[in-house]
Amino acid sequence: MTHRGRHRRRRRGRALRATLAGTALALTAAATLISTSQAAGGDDPGSLTRVTGAARTATFRLHENLTDRATLDRLTHAMGGGVDVHGVLASADRTLRDRSACDAAETAALPVKPTATRAYCWDHEDATTAQWLPRSVTTSGDAEADGRWGPDRVILAGWTHNDRAPGEPAADRGLARIAFVDADDRARLAYRWVLLVAPRAGGKDFSAVRTTLSGMVWYRDKLFVTSRDSLLVFDLHRILRADVDSPAIGRVGRGYAAHGYQYVLPTVGSYRLTGGPCSTADDRSVPCFSALSLDRTSTPHSLVAAERLRAGSSATSTRLWRYPFSTVPRHAGLLATDTHHDVAASESYETEATGVRGVLSHRRNGAARSDWYIDPAPTVRGRHGTLWRQDASGAKAATCSADETQACWGRHTASLSYWQETGELWTLTVGAVSEDADEGLTAAGGRVLYAVPLDSVDDALD
Repeated sequence: MTHRGRHRRRRRGRALRATLAGTALALTAAATLISTSQAAGGDDPGSLTRVTGAARTATFRLHENLTDRATLDRLTHAMGGGVDVHGVLASADRTLRDRSACDAAETAALPVKPTATRAYCWDHEDATTAQWLPRSVTTSGDAEADGRWGPDRVILAGWTHNDRAPGEPAADRGLARIAFVDADDRARLAYRWVLLVAPRAGGKDFSAVRTTLSGMVWYRDKLFVTSRDSLLVFDLHRILRADVDSPAIGRVGRGYAAHGYQYVLPTVGSYRLTGGPCSTADDRSVPCFSALSLDRTSTPHSLVAAERLRAGSSATSTRLWRYPFSTVPRHAGLLATDTHHDVAASESYETEATGVRGVLSHRRNGAARSDWYIDPAPTVRGRHGTLWRQDASGAKAATCSADETQACWGRHTASLSYWQETGELWTLTVGAVSEDADEGLTAAGGRVLYAVPLDSVDDALD
């Protein structure tokens, strides 16, 4: 019997046991408590199963397409030269509130177990807007092993425009922006918005990048973000300053506008899935990108990805995979390619979890294999989530109350990023605004950026 067959049989067995247990317990007053626990905790995703076969692993293949350097240089020169990350941080015009200043909805979104050791809430305007959704996070701990970018500790938080917000103009659909957060002072995190754009007209102009920005990784001087069936690449040495305050995006007369933002970050390339349009309908077609993270414990370092699946799809599992980064000096910060500029996945698995919004691979000291941490959407909307640690032997999650619920993680979380130098696992919460096109729109609130030590996560599991 195949691994897939064994998993399906085990799934059916679990379902049958759960049904029989539920029937018996319905005769007792404890039934309500157990039912609530199961709904809040989510289903055990079981063990990871390796994806094998040339046809299946080929669905992860990427093709690299880098923007001509002359085009980038022309745009940089036209906009008065580049701005470094430190310059953007020095102009920070918004401040994150410390946990003590967060409201009740925000603190309620924090994990139950393990406890967040650092927690911050956005400027009030960003905390309550229904126009934008926080979706992903990465840090200078991903960029460099010492956790710094030049003199600074930096957090990048990716936000995407909420196209379902009422009254939003069509021109704003899909816009993506990044909060550059100055994290040098733990007691006062400040940030500045930077709009994502793409060069055009040979570097004489630029247009908006439109993406859901559900995954993001900063490695060396490159920033990778998801764009459904491709990864977009940006260079942190090529931040540019707009000199016209206008709702337009691109060249305006003799200057450049960025929808009212002072800074833009233009793409320098992309990696597109070679198998054709991706599909969120099942787990056998070309996958659509969802979550991303960096694994510094692999050799070489690697970019980890999870697929996005549509609610109600026929999928019985979610695929997780990794791409190695290049070790060639002239290709530093980019993915490892063959002579055809293609990138192959070096490892791929299936998990029975669905709706994965955060993924992380990490090998503990002395371990033979990596652990995979996954953050799937909760089975009951509005509940806290469950952070699972998986490997080929099974899955574990923290138990956080007397009724044995495993809904211990943050509420409406998205993205995972491990800061190796500090040992912290960072994530953020989307808030109460629905990010699913099939669901209704609710009020914003409950948006938190927080960190927990990865050791605390493992202690809670073990």
